[in-house]
This record gives sequence, C-alpha cells and structure tokens, in this order.
Amino acid sequence: MRAWTFSLTAAAVGFTAPTTVTAQEYDATITRTTYGIAHIEADNWRSVGYGVAYAYAEDNICMLAEEFATVAGTRSLHFGPEGKNVLGFREMDNVSSDVFYRSQMDLKVLRENAQNQSSETRQLFEGYIAGYNRFLRDAGEDGLPEECRGKAWVKPLTYDDVLRLNEKQMLLASSLALAGGIANAAPPGEPQAALDLTFPAKDEPTFGSNGWAFGSEATADGRGLIIGNPHFPWEGPSRFWQMHVRGPDGYDVMGVGIAGTPIPTLGFNKDIAWTHTVTAARHFTVYALQLSPTDPTTYMVDGEPVKMEARTISVPVPDGAEPITRTLYSTQFGPVITLPGSGVEWSKQLAFALRDANSGNQRALDAWLGIGRARNVGEIEDAVSDTLGIPWVNTIAADREGNALHADITVVPNVTKELIQVCSTPFTAMVASQVTLLDGSRKDCDWKTRETTAPYPGLLPAESQASRTRRDYVTNSNDSYWLSHAGEPYRELSPILGEYRKALSLRTRSNFKETENSLAEANMDHERAKALTFGNKSLAADMVVDDALGMCTSFARVADACSALAQWDRQFEADSRGAYLFVKFWNKVRNRSDLWEVPFDPEDPLNTPSGYVKGQGNFLGISDALKEAAEEIKAASIALDAPWGEVQVRLAGDDRIAIHGGPGTAGVLNMQRSRPIEGGLTPVHGSSYIQIVSFDEDGPIAEAILSYSQSTNPASPHYADQTRAYAEQNWHRLPFSDDEIAAARIGEPIRLTE
Repeated sequence: MRAWTFSLTAAAVGFTAPTTVTAQEYDATITRTTYGIAHIEADNWRSVGYGVAYAYAEDNICMLAEEFATVAGTRSLHFGPEGKNVLGFREMDNVSSDVFYRSQMDLKVLRENAQNQSSETRQLFEGYIAGYNRFLRDAGEDGLPEECRGKAWVKPLTYDDVLRLNEKQMLLASSLALAGGIANAAPPGEPQAALDLTFPAKDEPTFGSNGWAFGSEATADGRGLIIGNPHFPWEGPSRFWQMHVRGPDGYDVMGVGIAGTPIPTLGFNKDIAWTHTVTAARHFTVYALQLSPTDPTTYMVDGEPVKMEARTISVPVPDGAEPITRTLYSTQFGPVITLPGSGVEWSKQLAFALRDANSGNQRALDAWLGIGRARNVGEIEDAVSDTLGIPWVNTIAADREGNALHADITVVPNVTKELIQVCSTPFTAMVASQVTLLDGSRKDCDWKTRETTAPYPGLLPAESQASRTRRDYVTNSNDSYWLSHAGEPYRELSPILGEYRKALSLRTRSNFKETENSLAEANMDHERAKALTFGNKSLAADMVVDDALGMCTSFARVADACSALAQWDRQFEADSRGAYLFVKFWNKVRNRSDLWEVPFDPEDPLNTPSGYVKGQGNFLGISDALKEAAEEIKAASIALDAPWGEVQVRLAGDDRIAIHGGPGTAGVLNMQRSRPIEGGLTPVHGSSYIQIVSFDEDGPIAEAILSYSQSTNPASPHYADQTRAYAEQNWHRLPFSDDEIAAARIGEPIRLTE
C-alpha cells in the first residue's frame, strides 16, 4: 500500500494562507440519503470544503484526480501524447490540452489574484484540499477504484491545483472552447497542426439549458416556483453532483456543483431557488493585428511596432523521452489564436489575439455564496451585480414571495455598440454572428483600459446588462436576453450581450409555446412543471412532417420510410417509434437556405420562420434526404420503426437503459445530444440535474432527478440508480429538513475531524 503523506504547509507553496492550520481545524459530518445524496454539516467554511471534497471523492475520485492531472498539463505524461481528452466540452488531443494549460495557467498571476478572494472562498478551497487528501489517506491505494488504483496521477492536492481548476471553470465558455486554436498557433511558414477547429456552430450549441421562474400571478399557490433543466455533459468533470450544505451563519443550501466546487452553484434554500442557463453573451473579443511587413511576430499599435512575447512550452511525455515543445506567442491583448478555414488565421499581414474577460476571475464563488444566502430575488440580483463574478450563465430565480427573476449579468468585456462600430475592421461584419472582432492596431480599442462604472476594470457594468423581475414568468433556453417573456421584449443593449430581434432556436420557440399553452390551461404547479420539463414533443416535427409525408409518398423508393415516419407520434418518448428516422432526416435538411416559405419576423418571433417550402427543389430534396436517412439506419441494423428507447440508451454493465428526450435542434425541450454506439446512440450532453422547487410555510418543496446519477464508479450502487429513475420519469422529493433527512438516511453519518 502506498503511504500517502502530505503537508498542509506544502499545500500552500506560492500562496499565503490566511491562517495557520491547527488541530481540529476541520470538523464535518456527512449524511447520505436516498440515491447517495450527500448532506454536509459544518460550523466553519474550511470544514464545509473539507466535508464536500471528501464526499465527492467517495463518489468520483478517479474522475477528479484525472481532472487535476489535466489542468496541471500532464495528460501526455500520464495518458500518452497520442491520447485525447474532453477539454471543457469538446475533444482535444492530449498534447494540445497540455500546451494550453501550461501556457494559459499563469500560477504567479493566479496566486496574486487569489489574495483578493474573500476569506470565505479561501477557507472553502483550503478545506477542499484537506478533505480530498484526507480521503486519499483513508482509502489508501487499495481502497481506490480499479480505474485509478496505483496510478501516478492520483496524488495529494496543493493550492495551485485548486487555483488551476477554478480558472479552468471560468474559461469553459470562452478561451477553453478555442483552446486548440491557442495551443497550435504558429507564425506563417512554420509547421501548422492539422486542426478541425471553428467557432461553435450557432444552431448546435456546445452546451445549453432550459430555465423557468414563475411568479405569484402564474402559480397555483401564489408563491414562486422554479424549474431548472441544465443541459450538461453526461461524462467528465462538468457532470453535476448533488449536495446539501449546512454551514456557518445559517447557510443552508441544497443543489449541485461540478468537480471541485465546494458549495452548490445551482439549487435552493428555504426562501429562494435558482437555476442557470448558458448565456448568449460573449465573454471574450478577438483583436485583428496588423503585422510588420518584415516580421510576422511584430504587430503595430498606433503606428508603433510591438514585439510579440514568445514562450516555449515543454510538455513531458512517458518513458523518459524528450519533451514535446511548442513556441507560442502572446500580445498585449492576449494569446495569438488561429482557426484554420475560418479566416482567423495567422498570415504575413494579419494575426489575431484573444482577450478573455474571465481570465483571472476569482469572484465566482463569492457570487454563489451570496446567492445561497439570499432571502429574495432582489438579493440574488445584488449578489451577481456586486461581484460581477458569474462567468457565463444566466441566473433564473424565484422566491417564496412570488417574484421571478431573469438576470443575464455575467463577466463580459466593456464593449458597447459604439465601440464595435468605431473599432470595426474589414472583417468584423463577416464574423459578427460568431465573434466580436476589434481593431488591434489602435490603443483606444482596448476595452481593458476603458473607463467603466463596473467595480472591476474592463468589464461591462451590471446596469448595462439585462435583468428583469416579474410576477408572471421569465424563461431562457440559451437565446439572447432580448426575449425572456413571450409578450415583452427587452430593450436593446450592447451586441456583446447577444443578438437583438434575431430568430430564436426551435428549442426556445418550443419553450415559449409550451409554457404559454400550459399557463393558458391553469397556473403552474409541480405536476404541470413535470409535464413541461419532460415535454418530449418536437416542434420541428409539427412544422414539417405533414408536408414531408405529402411529398415523399409520391416516391416508391421511400415507401417504407414514409410508412415509419407516418406512424411516429412526433415525440421522443421511450416508446416513440420512428423517432430515429426523423432525427437522421432532419439533420440532413434543417440547414437548407430554402427551407422556410415565411421568413423570420421580429414582430412574430414565436411563429417564424415557418411554412415548409413545397417547391420542386424541396420536393426532390425530401425524397433524397429520407432515402439516405433510411439507408443509414438499416446499415446499422436498426429497424426504421424501432422504439426510441431501444435506440437511445445509457449503458450500465449489461443493461441498456432507455433514455427519453431528443435533439434540441429538432425543437425538443428535454434535450439529449447523443453519439453513435453499436446498435444505436448514447447521451453525451443534455438534461442532467432537473429540479422543480416551490415553497410552503415551512420551507422548500423540491423534486429532482440527476439523470446520470451521483457516481462515476461502476461498482457504486449510485452509478445508475437515478438514471433508471430518469428513464421511468420518477421524480425524487429531496429531503431538506432534519426530519426528512432522518427518514431518507442510508447508512450511518460519518464525522470527520482533523
């Protein structure tokens, strides 16, 4: 057995801890209830972090240890340079991953920024380190799951590890999404990596979510009600994990967090509930750099040459082989980036640099602490506004008094519509739908140095962002701030916050339609909320299937496909037959420029564009697309009318668990994006922690499901238990009070002291 040894003093190498750790500094009690949900109780913030880390490691130690190796830039060493990794939300080779983290995680800057964290945040992180390391000591090498037993990458944490992981979480929707373009940028004439890199496709977001807040005018009991349906990965460190934390000063919050999070970042207390959806706001800008005619590593600012800073990154590899090295370049605006095939490429005349507003953001945990302490949605709005720490998500909340809040207040650059106009380049309009491109040849286009009323330099102040509180409802499904209530658009703000009066996604349109239809029948309660959340209808199907059938029945070559499509119920329930055929077909036709007869009308955003074009081109296109879709399904030995639950499954040992829900691009609210496996599909991203929370006179009434369950350890009883509940649409009443926790308890509580 390996002897795990660790010095708490060593953990803070390069970081000045606020106090010296003494005996019994940590004291936390962990109680588990149904489905392995962890309830952590402690009297100080260090002990909160301590208990959360220990409980999380019990469920996910191998995944968490691997993530710490990833952010340290050691994947090539431990897993081989030829391997791959999910970097944030997209796959990346290990070498590029290591180069990115080694170049962008500046520990000196991270340590300096950490000095500005609140004492509560520092204590939570210190406790998290101690709790993780306590688990390693208690488990010993033999007590670890087989997946990571005896692996060199499972080792005690230091504060640097936590700082790197925190920084990574801040960059998920910005730099990290373009990490390959940073890690592989090279001057013209030098070898270029073979990259498949573009800006994320607008109609197929890498991540998403649905969130609703209902106020007193729209609920059955006159109090607030929240529905949270975040769409997050089914694998990896961005999976949610359920916890209930009782800490000092009456902090009592239940919900979820992702790997390394010491408190819930989405959940509820006795008075408020909140959820998040990924915002359409942009958290970075790209600068176009005019290069010196004699040196592609020198750029011009106000007519003066500025030399790029070159830095050689060394990536260790196994077996004592020579490290892999790459030279990267940075500018006063940020690292040079290249995205082959997108126009954002390093030439002899132009280079491009990325400036990320979330780089160095150490305020997020303070924002979530403020939310967790809030007693009403006004205090939630204050927490996100005062800290400007929420990195890349909308905040949607309701309180027991019947107020509903949508706050699209995040860390975004201080870039106004006027600045974009003044600092545009010949290429700015060409890429405007994907990125905000500014002129890097002018010093006055640097948003980081512009005056702002925000408490942090370079950021757009909260009062210039979108926030509204209503007594009926607000909702968001990842489209921009301009429409969070069907009947009342928001005023126009800076384009950095998202496009204004632009066509909505089919999922957003489905959200508004289903929400309005439900409220037209009766005010919202838990049962109606469940039906809305798991509304597995396809808006795309409602819009095109009848017309498609009218065309395709004229062709004998697709008779069997037409028959299968005709019997489909246009839903993505487990027993829906023919759903897979529609998915295949829809993916082939949905991006056609001639798809709709009625164009988008900003005065009727819920119903346009619409009207499937019935011209000769589409007449033939329907037949071709349906034939190709049917042939692909048959080639995979799947019946055209196979039940959706036999096609889309979660593998758990020998079990194939039927998973309902479908693609958001087809206008399905209960979104599941899947990848092919033998005999069908398996979810990779979609509905994850789903919560419905209301309030009575005693406290919260919360029902929830974690679709992929608590643990990533196949040997755990909580590896797939909630997945089976999700498959059967069985909601779980979450225990919040002492009596509820006692009634749902499994096993004996564990008290940890150190």
